[in-house]
Amino acid sequence: MTPASSAPAQGDGAGSPEAGTHPDRAYAGDPHATPTADRPEADRLRKAPAPGHAPGSGNAHRREQPSAPGPVPGHPNHRPGAPAPDHGDRLLAHSADGKGPAPQRPEPRGGLLMGRPFGVPVYVAPSWFLVAALITWVFGGQLERVLPELGAARYLVSLFFAVAFYASVLVHELAHTIAALRFKLPVRRIQLQFFGGVSEIEKEAETPGREFVLAFVGPLLSLALAGVFYAAAQTVEPGTVPGVLLAGLMISNLIVAAFNLLPGLPLDGGRMLRAVVWKITGKPMKGTIAAAWVGRALAVSVLIGLPLLTQSGALGTDAADNVGMDTVLDALLAAILAAIIWTGAGNSLRMARLREHLPELRARALTRRAVPVETDTPLSEALRRANAAGARALVVVDADGQPLSLVREAAIVGVPEHRRPWVAVSGLAQDLTDGMRVSAELSGEELLDALRATPATEYLVVEETGEIYGVLSAADVERAFVKAMARPS
Repeated sequence: MTPASSAPAQGDGAGSPEAGTHPDRAYAGDPHATPTADRPEADRLRKAPAPGHAPGSGNAHRREQPSAPGPVPGHPNHRPGAPAPDHGDRLLAHSADGKGPAPQRPEPRGGLLMGRPFGVPVYVAPSWFLVAALITWVFGGQLERVLPELGAARYLVSLFFAVAFYASVLVHELAHTIAALRFKLPVRRIQLQFFGGVSEIEKEAETPGREFVLAFVGPLLSLALAGVFYAAAQTVEPGTVPGVLLAGLMISNLIVAAFNLLPGLPLDGGRMLRAVVWKITGKPMKGTIAAAWVGRALAVSVLIGLPLLTQSGALGTDAADNVGMDTVLDALLAAILAAIIWTGAGNSLRMARLREHLPELRARALTRRAVPVETDTPLSEALRRANAAGARALVVVDADGQPLSLVREAAIVGVPEHRRPWVAVSGLAQDLTDGMRVSAELSGEELLDALRATPATEYLVVEETGEIYGVLSAADVERAFVKAMARPS
């Protein structure tokens, strides 16, 4: 999705002209410079929340944006949203501790866990309770006019309606989820939130046909639910509590389906439009651009048109000539919906640009040259060998040359120069796990997925034959990722 950086190739990452200035400084950093030794050891690749689908008055499914390692939180020069500082050929320090097992990737959170249908966690966001209270209040006011005999009990009925409506939203999202799993696309989670639900699908569909199906099944299920509620309403007496509830659920599902079929990103209809343009042109990026701009036009239309329609009475309400609380609420609702659609369309464009250039992010190009050292090698000697070879990483090996662990650059920075001749590299190394071995052939999303699966600050890069190619620093991937996102499409 983004341009890949002009990341240093192995030759660039393998050493610099500074390597001969001082046996330690070229590798571990000038002691007079400010080291970045405060990155937590558990620093990991985090998910960047740039949704391809934002929720809007109903439901949407979205693709998770591939994400790179985050900035260095806590660094003296760190600014929120700013990339980690680039220290040239010096190793970035990630931790003051050179040991400890690699942290496990935490499960994505999103509020209150409600269950795991089809193995996908379903969360209810805190914002849902706000909208549930709003629905209860609004629908309760409607019930007061239709069923005045209910009294205060109308709010219990309204709360039941709010829960039932979001159960319908969940069915809509499960339709996206089942289709995604059918196409072997991983689904990170389903989240019910303020304006509906979101199915977080981590990969793009491989073909426009699958993209169309993946988007269409949600509104289709909402239409089917509307039909079910309509049929059920025919079996009960109108004007009763069951009749009012079933009619309300039928209408609400029709609205969800109709809104999501609007042809603009990030709505399901926008995904369908994208698939059609993709099919015609053969280029998914053109489909995304077309659907995103339609989505932005749709956002402007909602912002202006929804209050006008409400004022005119075209939506079934009485026309109003004066500005009252209802008018203000309508304008606020329109502004929120417009902002969600506009932002989602922009995020979809950003994601598409990233995916377009992501394949240029290659492990082989970002890998630092490494030298093998035995476990009892003094740090000063190991650094001398690295500088002589123009390398920027150390791999601890056994007597047969098999890699055992990686020397953490942060741990090197934490050792004063006068103590380095008496410190063995084994005391500064992180034991290798299977997830810390990555293929030199990985690139793009496959590379980011591999790094996210086993969070660490360094990884051993190996050839297909098992031969050591070098060491990949998460900080290098982070910088390349940030540069990639900054490049124009």
